[in-house]
Amino acid sequence: MAERIVVVVGGGIGGLAAAVALHRRGWRVAVLERAGEFTEVGAGLSLWPNAMSALAALGLAERVRALGAVEMAGGVRGRRGRWLSRVDNAEIARRHGQPLLVVHRADLVRALVEALPAESLRPGSEVHTVRPDGEAVVVEHRGGTLRADLVVGADGVRSQLRRLLWPSAIGPRYAGCTAWRMITEPLAGIRTEGAVFWGRGERIGFTTLPAGRFYCFAAATVPADGASIDGEHAAMRRRFGDWPDPIPALLAAVPEDGVLRHDVYDLPPLSTYVCGRTVLLGDAAHAMDPILGQGACQALEDAVTLAACLGATPNVGAALAHYDRLRRPRTQGIVRRSSRLGTVAQWSWPPAVMVRDLAARLTPAAATLRAMAPVLGWTPPMPTEGAGR
Repeated sequence: MAERIVVVVGGGIGGLAAAVALHRRGWRVAVLERAGEFTEVGAGLSLWPNAMSALAALGLAERVRALGAVEMAGGVRGRRGRWLSRVDNAEIARRHGQPLLVVHRADLVRALVEALPAESLRPGSEVHTVRPDGEAVVVEHRGGTLRADLVVGADGVRSQLRRLLWPSAIGPRYAGCTAWRMITEPLAGIRTEGAVFWGRGERIGFTTLPAGRFYCFAAATVPADGASIDGEHAAMRRRFGDWPDPIPALLAAVPEDGVLRHDVYDLPPLSTYVCGRTVLLGDAAHAMDPILGQGACQALEDAVTLAACLGATPNVGAALAHYDRLRRPRTQGIVRRSSRLGTVAQWSWPPAVMVRDLAARLTPAAATLRAMAPVLGWTPPMPTEGAGR
């Protein structure tokens, strides 16, 4: 069989994972990244069991596990610090065969980059046009022109590929809140389970990272593009500085320039993730509210599923149709679920907040585990599952 060529547009987690998965199946890969280097800004990332299963399929689970910290327990607490619900992550690992791992995004990106040949990586390669050409796709980018058997669009929520090839698709919609991400300096003496605190129209949480650091994340219902005049670090201290321990100590340990802010957008459902020999994955296909911690996890699932579908048949069109049947219902369902939970978490009307918190306290832990199972219990498809139908 002649060598098959794939161009991956976007060098984030989903794009790099797709490149690794296809490279290991014998495809010649080119990853076009608009930025000048393959890296990820400094924030943390929760890799739930479904993501760890995807990394295992890529042969990278142990490598990534060595870079992160296993989170053994966590849950939701109210504005005054009272536990509303708790999750036994050890039980999740027992049920699903993989732990909840927290890593630095840059470390995960580095592990994916190192799994690829250097010649596959093409930073500074912004894509200008993509057009079909018979049984191939032509990609014109800043560095020249490539002809490929397949193009993977992994270029994020504001995907250029989606705009070019899905011109009638509705663009990203503001989810009604802004999120902040930050990593502390190493801290001694804080021994606590990770948690997210729900307030009125705002929330803040944290998980552990290796070497005594913590990954903190927050969200609040604020106007889009409403950057703080005195900086995001000051805004965090002002908004959350009097919340229960250990929030004040964690915020105090965040560098002044270490707070990342981004408005949260999700993507209205697409009718298909496939256009000819071009396919979307990750945020380009199904951007979602981050409250479930499933954005990167679903991108990793996408990458592994795409490679399995392409490995099951030489017919690229049939493989992409199979990928779309597998991934679109699942990911769009998780987008809806994330949106619903994000809305509830951001409630600000006091009576609604009281009802929400009471419902969380009264929900048995076993019910929470059952509700999470359809998301966390994903396993990579077998190469022959539905191929060529």
